[in-house]
Amino acid sequence: MTDLGKTPFIKELASSDKKLRDKATTSLTLFLRAKTDLSNLDLLKLWKGLFFCFYHSDRPLTQQALARTLSYNLVPTLPKATTQKFLRAFWLTIGRDFHSIDRLRLDKYLFLIRCYVGVGFEVFVRGGKQKEDLNGAGDGDVEGKKRKRAQEEQTSKKGGKKRRGKGQQLQELPKEDEEKVEDGEKNDWTALESYLAILEDGPLCPVNFDPDQPPANEAEDFIPMPHGPDGLRYHVMDIWVDELEKVLEFEEEVTAEDGTTVKKPKGQVPGDLLLRPLERLRTESPYKPVRVRAAEALDDERLVQWGWKERKVESESEDDSEDEEWGGFGEE
Repeated sequence: MTDLGKTPFIKELASSDKKLRDKATTSLTLFLRAKTDLSNLDLLKLWKGLFFCFYHSDRPLTQQALARTLSYNLVPTLPKATTQKFLRAFWLTIGRDFHSIDRLRLDKYLFLIRCYVGVGFEVFVRGGKQKEDLNGAGDGDVEGKKRKRAQEEQTSKKGGKKRRGKGQQLQELPKEDEEKVEDGEKNDWTALESYLAILEDGPLCPVNFDPDQPPANEAEDFIPMPHGPDGLRYHVMDIWVDELEKVLEFEEEVTAEDGTTVKKPKGQVPGDLLLRPLERLRTESPYKPVRVRAAEALDDERLVQWGWKERKVESESEDDSEDEEWGGFGEE
C-alpha cells in the first residue's frame, strides 16, 4: 500500500482555504469509509501525516476548525470496524510524539486532545444511549412488524381462520421483545469499555513504563501503546468531567433536604465505568502527583450532583489536628 501520510488530501487539510479543507475532509472520510480493512500500521502512517499536517497549520481559527474537522466531523462517520483502531492510532501517535511538541504549538495540540476526549464520549456514551433508545423502541417495532407480516401471510393462506389465536400470539410478542431489549442493554456499553481500555493502556495508564509490555510485532499488526507521558495524563484528567458533561442529558434540578442540588443524568449511564480510569490512577499510580491530581478530578462537585460520588464530610478531629501548632521540643 502507498504511504498514507503522503496522500494529497492530507496536505490540503492544513490549508487556510476553507473550500480546500472541506474537500480534503470529504476525501479523507470517503477513503476511510471505503477502506474498512486498514491495519493498525496503516492507520499509524495516516496519523503520522495528520499529526504533521496539524503541526504546520497556522492561525488560531484554522487550527480550531481543523481540530474539529479531524474529530467531531470525522470520527462519528467512520465504520464501526475502523472507529476503535482509528482512535487507538490517534492516542498512540499523541503519546509517542507529545514530547516533540514545542511550547508555541502546545496549545493547539491540547485543544485537539480535548476534541478527541469529547468525540470519544460523543460516540460511545451518547451513541450508546441512542442505541439503548433504539433497542427499546425501533428494534422492537421492526421485529414486531416482520413477525406480524409473516403471521398475516400464514393466516391468509389458511383462509383467515383462527383470528383469536393470531391475537393471542401478537400479545405475546412484547415479552419476547423485552427479552431482546434487555440483552441489548447489557451489551450497549461494550464499545465504551473497549475504548476506555485503550485509554487505560495509553495516556491514563498508572505507570510510565511496564517491563512486561510485549514489543511491537508488525507481522501480527501489534504496536504497543506508550504509557503517559505525565503532561498528557494531567491534561486528560483535567478535562475528563468537562467533556463528559457536554454529552450527558440531565433531568430537572432538585434540591435535596440537606440543601445540595441534585442533577442526575437521564437514562442508564455507567458512572462507575466512566470514572474507572481516574480511580485506577488514584489508587494504583506509584507517583504521588498523579494520585493527587486524580483525586482532585474525582472530588469534582458535579459528580456529587450527578449522584456518582458522595460528599466528603470532614471530621472535627481532623480540623483540630490541622489547627494545632507545633510547640517545639519538650523538656526532658
